[in-house]
Amino acid sequence: MAKVLLVDDEKRMLDLMALYLRPHNYICRKAANAKEALSFLETEAFDIVLIDVMMPDMSGWELCQQIRKNSDIPMIMVTAREQKEDIVKGLKLGADDYVTKPFDEEELLARMEALLRRTEPANQIEINGLLWNEEKFELSYNYNVIKLTPKEFAMLGYFMRKPNQVFTREQLIELIWGYDSQTEGRTVDSHVRNMREKIRQAGFPIDSYFKTVWGVGYKWLMNL
Repeated sequence: MAKVLLVDDEKRMLDLMALYLRPHNYICRKAANAKEALSFLETEAFDIVLIDVMMPDMSGWELCQQIRKNSDIPMIMVTAREQKEDIVKGLKLGADDYVTKPFDEEELLARMEALLRRTEPANQIEINGLLWNEEKFELSYNYNVIKLTPKEFAMLGYFMRKPNQVFTREQLIELIWGYDSQTEGRTVDSHVRNMREKIRQAGFPIDSYFKTVWGVGYKWLMNL
């Protein structure tokens, strides 16, 4: 299942695209303008963005350019403008593909699937909706981003990559802070506590997966 951000100033077109995509296991988020789209992108994780060109205040071309400054998320321009120079402009500004309206449903789906296959992260772990993405340096639950510190993120990655393995506090200090660090065990406990609380607040049942091994360290359970 992938999450797509639909950006178009026409409500009818937003509803139509969502109607096409939802039966094919896409979670659809609708943005009526570029400003709203940028706001969504700041707080949520998406797999792909479909952008209309002709919008008030900020065009799809400008939006594409703004997104590409900070993200490599796949983008497809979906627009009635079919002139060659428009297509070339969109691609040069950072779009990955270009589909003209009225579009064929099957062609749009095929282009989206092909793009998602090509841009699939090489190193990510997904457990019951919790997605640890090393390439994007991002943790999300049901596509909502959970903000961790770099050390919390790295620590969680070790746990999720090696389920059922007990990591002692000493091992975690060496892995995260470095062999020569003066970090103490209570610092590890503090990071673990903060990480656990952030994930719990996001709605993920962290206490069912992440366990304290009293007197030793911590571990992530597998196959619940």
